[in-house]
Amino acid sequence: METRGAAARRRLRTALASVALAGAGALLLSSCAGPAASEEGSGGRPSIVATTTQVGDFTRELVGDGAEVTQLLAPAQSAHSFDPSAAQLLALSEADALVVNGAGLESWLDDAVSASGFDGVLIDASTGIELYGTDDHDHDHAADAGDEHASDEHADEAHADEASAHEGHDHGAGNPHIWTDPALAAHMVETIAAGLAEVPGIDPASVDANADTYVAKLDALDAWIRENVDTVPVADRLLVTNHDAFTYFIDAYGLTFVGSVIPSFDDNAEPSAAEIDALVERIRATGVRAVFSEASISPKAAATIAREAGVTVYSGDDALYGDSLGVAGSAGETYLGSQVHNATRILESWGVTPSPLPALLQG
Repeated sequence: METRGAAARRRLRTALASVALAGAGALLLSSCAGPAASEEGSGGRPSIVATTTQVGDFTRELVGDGAEVTQLLAPAQSAHSFDPSAAQLLALSEADALVVNGAGLESWLDDAVSASGFDGVLIDASTGIELYGTDDHDHDHAADAGDEHASDEHADEAHADEASAHEGHDHGAGNPHIWTDPALAAHMVETIAAGLAEVPGIDPASVDANADTYVAKLDALDAWIRENVDTVPVADRLLVTNHDAFTYFIDAYGLTFVGSVIPSFDDNAEPSAAEIDALVERIRATGVRAVFSEASISPKAAATIAREAGVTVYSGDDALYGDSLGVAGSAGETYLGSQVHNATRILESWGVTPSPLPALLQG
């Protein structure tokens, strides 16, 4: 019997098939005609290129041994300023499919596709996800130390339906860090699965089965995070991060974003002295206990701000995984591992010892 997730993917892949193929064509220069995908070195399996560490991890979970997956970005490498190598462009030229985060994250993508001559199936994992714009969360609303920061009613509303929680916003320049909300990560996985089913040589039934298994883990992750965050009073769910990469996580679990060291969701931006002073004052005024660095960003500015504000800085092995997953052997090597690590460190900064992981996430 077809599962509900598989049925949804079947409907989604029908809608996505023409969009994906048209999207790939639109990204190509009209004069470019890419070579056929090479089967050499892949044992006759389809060749899939994924851009970021997150969509690379999702894609490997879905295809298993059924395809060769090449990931462009290395762990701890910024997606905002990436420049693919000649070898990576060659891999893209021979790929049957390209899986991207989308949402404007890969600003270099059009040039890479044009330069490589890629003409396979383009799968945009952000398809159907409404994006938050830069002004959707007022970072200054926490400056008043007397505020409750958020109401229980607001928190309940935020938890009501993650799949549609991002509709109705003024999007503008959208924040592309959609994977930080596990419910949106599940949406990304469903979208990738639907797109992969259109790739010649891919077994749709196997991808559907893998998607069902993985989405179940994402659902368990979401429930575990929510269960633990809900033990913390809404007014105490305060967060300061290295840059504005956790908007969707913050919204999903009813946190208050006091501010970021880098006041942008581009990790290449730099804070001014005035912005640093303002963040220190907000930290002191609100009672924030910690400043979180990120594994892929230098911790120096975060450490300086934490020191001036007299709070703890989480860096090194305790840093959050934001723009990138971690290196092999680290807590953030996989998406699931990165999210468990992030939630655990944030909860610990609030004085909470998380409950044991659900069975699906153990091992």
